[in-house]
Amino acid sequence: MRLSRFTHLTLWFHWYARQSHLRHRIEDQLAVREALVDLDRTRPGVGDRLTGALREAIAGRRIPPGTRLPSSRDLAVDLGVSRGLVVSAYEQLVAEGRLTSRRGSGTVVAASAEVAAPGHTPPAPTAAGVAPLRPGVPDLGMFPRAAWRRAYERALSTALDSDLDYTDPAGVPRLRAELAGYLGRVRAARVDPAAIVVTTGAAQALSLLGRVLAARGMHEVGVEDPGSSGIRDHLLAHGLRLRPVPVDERGLVTSALGEVRAVFVTPAHQFPVGVVLAPDRRAELIAWARRTGGLVIEDDYDAEFRYDREPVGCLQGLAPDVVALVGSASKALAPGLRRGWLAPPPGWLAAVRQAKCDADMGGSALEQLAFAELLASGGYDRHLRRARRAQRTRRDALVGALRRRLPQVRVSGIAAGLHLVVELPAGVDDRALAVRAREAGLGPLALSDLRLGASGPPGLVLGYAAQSPDELAAAVATLAGLL
Repeated sequence: MRLSRFTHLTLWFHWYARQSHLRHRIEDQLAVREALVDLDRTRPGVGDRLTGALREAIAGRRIPPGTRLPSSRDLAVDLGVSRGLVVSAYEQLVAEGRLTSRRGSGTVVAASAEVAAPGHTPPAPTAAGVAPLRPGVPDLGMFPRAAWRRAYERALSTALDSDLDYTDPAGVPRLRAELAGYLGRVRAARVDPAAIVVTTGAAQALSLLGRVLAARGMHEVGVEDPGSSGIRDHLLAHGLRLRPVPVDERGLVTSALGEVRAVFVTPAHQFPVGVVLAPDRRAELIAWARRTGGLVIEDDYDAEFRYDREPVGCLQGLAPDVVALVGSASKALAPGLRRGWLAPPPGWLAAVRQAKCDADMGGSALEQLAFAELLASGGYDRHLRRARRAQRTRRDALVGALRRRLPQVRVSGIAAGLHLVVELPAGVDDRALAVRAREAGLGPLALSDLRLGASGPPGLVLGYAAQSPDELAAAVATLAGLL
């Protein structure tokens, strides 16, 4: 059968379009593979480096908008890595808006992806603009958006009508039950769900305790020296007086507590120096609280991040009758989530519950249910495992850069957490150095600014959670130039 001229033309156009489409797909995939040719797959943390390399290539237009990326399976085979690492990298960049992904259409560089100035390739952007070396902030780009979205959607679809009413002032019962199980399993806490008060971060927990302390006439609080200036400011804002208690290589010096009847401590990972409260000091602190009727406020602020030592159980698990356990998801997930908890001693629970009711009548039920779902599904644990791997790699990168660029400094507090301490040579003005560092776009804290009465060598507190290894190396090079 002879085909008409029109049919011939139609078939030719279909053939040409298919060839053109295949040619463009091949060109797209070559662009992606060329952008990743220098990816080091021999060291730990390859998933973090893969995400960063793709992010930088998109920002620098080496992978331009509209480029269709290889399938996760094909790219994993080409790179010799697990498919899960590629899927995780794609999901992260989709969450950041750099990629778009639709069923049947593959994964494509978004049209709105960052465009670099001609002739300039910017470094990979830091998490939400966090200044390099700033302590106390996690990698906000690692927030598990997909897992949180699934948890929130499930919480919304399974919530009863009654769940949308004013909740228990202490928080949604399901979240308190999940938190009690999690804290018992991971932190060796001894807490009943009914004894947990859900808070909007550790800040609200301290506000509630500050109110109850003042109502009981306990206006002076012992604080670690050196210690968190933010915590000190928060306690002062609630009308409390501060008594500095020195810290040495074994933690809080309990013999220096004096006449206070409440003390704020970070026993699992002292901020900022990173030491663990020694077993005999723990026993002495508990004995002091029971003897004086005092209160120990335990801030378990970054307990999930341990690298070179075994986890240390919380103090509350040893003495729930005198220890108020404060925790939050700010370091593990994100400060903006505003999820925290407080487990006060039995004799303080009623007053704390009333203070919470007066503050906000219990807070957002749906977000509490979503967090409960994240805990119950294992999504929180999976995220923490991923975050620990990334933070260990970054910790190693920062320590290595410091040893190369600043061999004259002493580095400590590296076994856990999201920060470390650099002890500077005698005579260096750490406050002035921190100011110059901030002017250069960095975010370290001066150790002298964290002391109330204690003396000690100058130093800087450096965070490493929010930057890639390459960004940390560049930040240390800048710091070395300033020093």
